[in-house]
Amino acid sequence: MFSQLLQLFPRTEFESAVRRTGAEFGAKGFSSWSQLVSMLFCQLGRAHSLREIEGGLKSCEGKLAHLGIEPPARSTLAYANAHRPWQLFEAVFHDLYAKVAGSVQGPKRKFRFKNKLVSIDSTVIDLSLSMYDWAKYQRTKGAVKLHLVLDHDGYLPCFGVVTDGTVGDVTVAQALTFAPGTIVVDDRGYNDYAMFARWCEQGVFFVTRMKTDALFEVEQQEPIFVPQGNVVGDQRIRLSSDHARRHCPQLLRRVLAVHPESGQTLVFLTNLHHLSASTITAIYKDRWQVELFFKALKQNLKIKTFVGTSANAVKTQIWTALICMLLLRYLLLKSRFGWSLANLVALLRMNLFTHRDLHAWIDDPFGQPPDPGDSPQLSMAFG
Repeated sequence: MFSQLLQLFPRTEFESAVRRTGAEFGAKGFSSWSQLVSMLFCQLGRAHSLREIEGGLKSCEGKLAHLGIEPPARSTLAYANAHRPWQLFEAVFHDLYAKVAGSVQGPKRKFRFKNKLVSIDSTVIDLSLSMYDWAKYQRTKGAVKLHLVLDHDGYLPCFGVVTDGTVGDVTVAQALTFAPGTIVVDDRGYNDYAMFARWCEQGVFFVTRMKTDALFEVEQQEPIFVPQGNVVGDQRIRLSSDHARRHCPQLLRRVLAVHPESGQTLVFLTNLHHLSASTITAIYKDRWQVELFFKALKQNLKIKTFVGTSANAVKTQIWTALICMLLLRYLLLKSRFGWSLANLVALLRMNLFTHRDLHAWIDDPFGQPPDPGDSPQLSMAFG
């Protein structure tokens, strides 16, 4: 089944990415394909060290012909992780996302609007400063930060940036571009009035939490004739502080809603004027999916401990974890079985080198396997 997963990476396209990134410039023997397969095995097989990667693949040496590799020595893999550019795996991630997003019909849409909905957020990955002295974060603590854009159609990660832990969220968001009509939902850490103004000019919509000390003037108070969920206020406003007026003079919308459990009043800021106030609160509620994504990433894949200590090795491992999440989300969306992500990861790990048709297995993992004489179908077509 491992070889069937790898069929989602056509070798011709992978070799094209290798040439674009110059990953094998001056390399001899150990290929970038072998490195990718080894690091995917690290993630899906939950190998805790280079020794376990080497031993795990060597123990399956008779089945590695399906993968197109030979078991690597741990010193060879360590050298490749430290010196082969991590940009290769970033390129593989984006190529895979384009395929998965174009081939999977996501779950029934929660919203009636046709706009693309994405979330932006980041998570800190703690590192030991004594071992990762390049990962400056605090005086006695090291870290890197994974900034992520989550596509709510299928909840697929569609863009990522790995930075030092000290890089602010807004700094990364300011460098991002979105297609006109996209709705971007983020938390209060991304409040930047100049960025909001640029998004308004580009036709990009946003929903965020409003700062508690923000100054504004109410231009129009929308009446609440009937209860709209927990909405208690809907206003058209303009920001009134000197800084905000200079950088973001556009007409914005302020929506107030009461949290159903805590009773806290939440204040949202948006440039969406054509949707109902209750829809705006539901959009922000769906932002929680990016938090769940980070939780699932850290719980089910190897992203909190690393098999290399260099910056290049750490980023390589993070990008292979994101590639694995795309693969897992693809299997979940294609399957008719009621998988949880944790259960899929656990059972897939036990069956990586099992001779089963992957497409049939994800629909019926406990069904009777075909007779040994039958040839398993080794293709999973996008469709």
